[in-house]
Amino acid sequence: MSELLNSIDTRFIIESLIKIVIVFVIGLLSPLSMNWIERRLLALIQNRLGPNRVGPYGLFQSLADGIKFLFKEDIVPLAANRWLYTMAPVVAVVAAFMVGIVYPFGDKITLPYIGETTLYVTRFNVSLLYVLAMTSLAIYGIVLAGWGSNSKYSLLGGLRSSAQMISYELSLSLALIGAIIQAGSLDLVKIVQQQSGWGGFGWFVFFFQPLGFLIYLISAIAETNRVPFDLPEAETELVGGFHTEYSSSLKFAMLFMAEYVNMLTVSILATVVFLGGWNGPWAEGRPLLGLLYFFLKVGFFMFLYIWLRGTLPRFRYDQLMNFGWKVLLPLALLNIVISAVIGVIVY
Repeated sequence: MSELLNSIDTRFIIESLIKIVIVFVIGLLSPLSMNWIERRLLALIQNRLGPNRVGPYGLFQSLADGIKFLFKEDIVPLAANRWLYTMAPVVAVVAAFMVGIVYPFGDKITLPYIGETTLYVTRFNVSLLYVLAMTSLAIYGIVLAGWGSNSKYSLLGGLRSSAQMISYELSLSLALIGAIIQAGSLDLVKIVQQQSGWGGFGWFVFFFQPLGFLIYLISAIAETNRVPFDLPEAETELVGGFHTEYSSSLKFAMLFMAEYVNMLTVSILATVVFLGGWNGPWAEGRPLLGLLYFFLKVGFFMFLYIWLRGTLPRFRYDQLMNFGWKVLLPLALLNIVISAVIGVIVY
């Protein structure tokens, strides 16, 4: 009996380690691939040439940039707090990567030599709460970067970002409450399973949560400091915002990576909570098709980020804060009331 338990524990540990490595590699490679895709699509939108020299169609340009970041001289400002200045990118990137362990990428799948396994690292009853807790830690990396650099531009960028992220994180969290009420759980896997009806189209965005989805989408773009909410990095006002003093070294690459991983994680959360995760037509009993649906939905959100960057102007800061507190927050509270009423009537 003890030998059987030991073998089960060993298999579980090895399986979990393999999944962690896969999630880490996906998070590590996504900034490289997304940077190339973004630069090519922006060039197409703006009717110009993008990266097209390093490798076929410029495919290796992001890799070349990464190698440059790795070997470029790391310059630390004399007046900077060296410890905070160094720790800020680490905090930002660790908080971004920690979220991936609870995201369910698909249904159960049977693999050769492994047997039946799940397409997520771990699962627990309050996984959505864990996601919100980890994503809220990202603000500490930005604030530390702004404060530790001892630069007025960096400090203003850090203060702007902290105010912006706190303001829009409230609306983002409240937008998710409607889906939580509808699913009756904080477990991400159960939330996806609740959207499996209606021929694979029983997604919450279609059934009672279109307003919550819209609020989440806008808040997520603001949370990741992307256009049109990129006020913390406004080049025309703050040079580069909180990463002004990081030059083009490995520390800057870590901040850059954290931004793209955060974009990926909020896109995955939108897919899981509002777009049915791996659910889609004929996906029942076909885990590979469900996995394809999942990544297509995530790809749609990543494309939306790029499209908005190429088409929309930046908000003024007063417009940004007014929109968050006077428009999105009341709408998010209204969505909770509507979801509760629907929950009483329908469920």
